Amino acid sequence: MIINKERRDIIKAITNAKIITMEDQTYNNGTILIKEDKIIDLGNEIEVPKDTEIIDADGKVVMPGLVDGHTHLGIGEEDIGWAGQDFNEKSNPISPQLRALDAINPRESGFKDAYKNGVTTVMVAPGSVNVIGGECSAIKTYGKTIQEMIIKQTVGIKAALGENPKRFYGTKDKSPYTRMAIASLLREALIKAENYLNEKTTKKIKDEYFPIDLKQEQLLKVLKKECPLRVHAHRADDIITAIRIAEEFDIDIVIEHCTEGHLITEELTSAQFPVMVGPSFGGRSKVELKNKSFKTAGILSRTGVQVGIISDHSVTPTQYLPLYAALAIKAGMDKKEALKAITINPAKIMGIDDRVGSIKIGKDADLVIFDGDPLAIMTEVYKVFINGSEIT
Repeated sequence: MIINKERRDIIKAITNAKIITMEDQTYNNGTILIKEDKIIDLGNEIEVPKDTEIIDADGKVVMPGLVDGHTHLGIGEEDIGWAGQDFNEKSNPISPQLRALDAINPRESGFKDAYKNGVTTVMVAPGSVNVIGGECSAIKTYGKTIQEMIIKQTVGIKAALGENPKRFYGTKDKSPYTRMAIASLLREALIKAENYLNEKTTKKIKDEYFPIDLKQEQLLKVLKKECPLRVHAHRADDIITAIRIAEEFDIDIVIEHCTEGHLITEELTSAQFPVMVGPSFGGRSKVELKNKSFKTAGILSRTGVQVGIISDHSVTPTQYLPLYAALAIKAGMDKKEALKAITINPAKIMGIDDRVGSIKIGKDADLVIFDGDPLAIMTEVYKVFINGSEIT
């Protein structure tokens, strides 16, 4: 990253660019002005102040930094084996108190792969062994410490249905051994959190001491709709279970993976919960992936469901996010919707679209310059900016 601390107030201008804003506006031969870490102006007729640092895009394409709405970057390190596998705490199936943020290693090589290829924001989640796995966070992909990288600490509490918790705990002769038990444990946890809230409220009214329970405090964020439950669900019946539990407790959820979502379009359209589709690349490594298809994202987006396309890094590498979007287009997804699925949609779903996901005055200057169509396989990333600073 090139940072001249003595000149951070100097304005930068990206000029002569095709600017795809993801705000229903594209500028040909446009200019973007950056001051410190924010976008301060953009358009076709922009006056460039004196002493501005000029970055001539020379007709290249500028897009907002790409957003991967579901990864395990830095918490499931891909190149050091067991020592970096910190995303599944395999000791208790109900673990909402865990925080991905506490295990993220900013020096994991996957981050460099991400920002070098234009992925500037990711959601990092705990794994899917536990029925409730912990807190998910939205972060930038570049920084010396995790505190520099955080955009929003809590963008959801991870939950998981289906094969993963069933397989792990079942082999340990411990509940959950069945899908019935998974749903039951999830309900029990939410009911305990409701009871905790009622008791806490009563004690507060009476001005009595009340001991804090971190597990329950995390689930209160879900019950109060401060964040969604982000539910790992591949199979159609598991997706329906997630919707049913969400409606029972009047909570918000995001369906993570949604592999068989194309089989239940009416139900998902009616529920209107957002979905993070993927990874659609790679083989069918387990039973619940037998209907995996790149058609899913396009089918759901055409029904009006808000769709993000995800890598689930390191299941599939986050740096190929544009490829996954391109393959969804090949399978029938509208190109504009595919671009939204790797920029503004996941930003909205995470509640960080005030900062990232599109090119707009006041937003973070997270920008990618491509030397061609961002979704073309031969296109190269020319330059990347995160918080207004060029990454080299």
